[in-house]
Amino acid sequence: MSGAAPPDMDRLARARAAVEQVTDPEIPVLTIADLGVLRDVRLQGETVEVTITPTYSGCPAMGMISVEIETALARAGFRSARVRTTLAPAWTTDWLSAAGRDKLSAYGIAPPPHTGRAALFGAPAPACPRCGSARTEQISAFGSTACKALHRCLACREPFDAFKCH
Repeated sequence: MSGAAPPDMDRLARARAAVEQVTDPEIPVLTIADLGVLRDVRLQGETVEVTITPTYSGCPAMGMISVEIETALARAGFRSARVRTTLAPAWTTDWLSAAGRDKLSAYGIAPPPHTGRAALFGAPAPACPRCGSARTEQISAFGSTACKALHRCLACREPFDAFKCH
């Protein structure tokens, strides 16, 4: 017997690889895996079942993400897909990958602190993603999307979005 993976393992790996490439329509440098929105990929017979968790319960991007997941799976040769959205456990910024945090910063969005406890006890001002200065201030609790707040760097004077800590 060869060391080849069982057919279902190969199918699952192909499905997961396809889904992990889906990007967030609001932040296209991030995949849903980077963002931590992708929770599970499993096979249910001939159907690929994908579970996602929104960054917040009213996130308008989830509909587009579902369509993009189905499209990615169809391109990878899967005829039947089901996307489930689950709200529990609630998404947290702790689910962002290290690569996702780096991509956010390179894109000009300050990543959140590394711990969700900051949401309870107040987070320090985010560092400027452009110049790195810690001298920043929040301009508005509302940024370009509901999961971000608008900040300004006091050193380079540039505005920037920062992920809200969840």
